[in-house]
Amino acid sequence: MTAKRRPSRRFSFVVAIGVFLAADVAAQSEVTKADPDDPALVERGNAIYAQHCAACHGANLEGQPNWQKPLPNGHWPAPPHDRTGHTWHHPDKVLFDVTKYGIQAMVPDRESDMAPFKDVLSDGDIWAVISFIESTWPTEIRERQRRMNRNAR
Repeated sequence: MTAKRRPSRRFSFVVAIGVFLAADVAAQSEVTKADPDDPALVERGNAIYAQHCAACHGANLEGQPNWQKPLPNGHWPAPPHDRTGHTWHHPDKVLFDVTKYGIQAMVPDRESDMAPFKDVLSDGDIWAVISFIESTWPTEIRERQRRMNRNAR
C-alpha cells in the first residue's frame, strides 16, 4: 500500500506565485485605449461591433436614416460611424464614455435608444470596437482625430 504524498509547501508556494503572475499579466494585457493600427484588436472590435452595434449603426457603419433629426418619440437615431458621421469629431475618451454610460455622458438632455453597454461589454471590448471603427476612417480623418486625442489629455 502506498501512502499519499502531500504537495510540499514550496510547490504550493510556486503554484500560488504562478497563478498570481498569470492574473497580473492578464490584467495588464487588457486594452486601455483605442489602437486602429493593431490588426488583432481591430478584428476583435469588428466581431463585437457585428454582434452588438451593427443592428442599429449599420453593418457598414452607415447609421440610421435621418440620424440628425429626432424621431417622433424624441429619441435620436443611431448615427453613422463612418467618415460621413460625427463620431470622429470626438476624442476617444468621449466615444468610450458614450458607449459605456450612454449618450447622457456627453449630452445630458439627449434621448437615445442606445442603452449603456457598461453591463454588456468589458472596457477592453469597448476599446476594441472604437479601434475597429477608427480603422475604417480615411487617413486625414484619423490624423485629425489623433490630434484631438492629444489635445484632450
